[in-house]
Amino acid sequence: MNNEVPWWASESFWKKTAIWVTGIMFVVLIFLTMNTLPQISAGSARVPAYSVINKHIAYEFDDRRNIQVPVIGEDDPLFGEMLSEKQAEALVTHGKKVIQGRNCMGCHTLLGNGAYFAPDLTKAWLDPAWGSEAEREEMMLNFLLDPQENARSFGSGRTMPNLHLTEEEARAVIAFLKWMSAIDTNGFPYNFTVIEKEG
Repeated sequence: MNNEVPWWASESFWKKTAIWVTGIMFVVLIFLTMNTLPQISAGSARVPAYSVINKHIAYEFDDRRNIQVPVIGEDDPLFGEMLSEKQAEALVTHGKKVIQGRNCMGCHTLLGNGAYFAPDLTKAWLDPAWGSEAEREEMMLNFLLDPQENARSFGSGRTMPNLHLTEEEARAVIAFLKWMSAIDTNGFPYNFTVIEKEG
C-alpha cells in the first residue's frame, strides 16, 4: 500500500502556494492603492477641491447612472465669505479634526463609517431638516453651539450632547459637512431626500 502524499496535497506545496499568493496579492494591493489615491484625493473628479464650499451644492438624480449625484452651482460662499483654496482647506481640515476629536462617529456615520445611533452626516448639509437653504447656516450653527436648546430629534427622543464647541469650531464643522456633501459617493446614502431648492 502506497502512503505517499500526492504533490498537490503536500504540506510543502500549500506553504509555498500561500507565500506566493500572499506576495502577489500584496503587489496587487499596492497597485490598487496607488491607482485609487488620485481618484479619492481632494480636487479629483469625484472629490472636489476644498474651495467648493464657495459654491452652491445641490443633489439631483442622474438618469444615466440611476443614482443621486452632487451638482455644483454658482457662487454661494459659506457664511458669505469667499475663501481661497488654502483658506478653504484649512477650514475644512479644522472641521474634520473637530469631528474626529469629539468622536462624532461614535454616534454618526460619515461616508459609510461609524455608528447608526444618530443621523448619517454624509449629506447633512443637504438635509431637509434644516428647513430651507436661507436658514440652514444659522440653524446648523445654533444647533452645534447648543444642541440641547436646539434639539432636532423628530420624535426619536435622541438628542446630541453639548460638545461645548466654540463658534470657530462649529463653523469649521459646517464647512467640512458642506464640502463632504459635494463628494460623489455613488448615490450613498440611498433614498436620501434633500433640502428644497430656493428660487
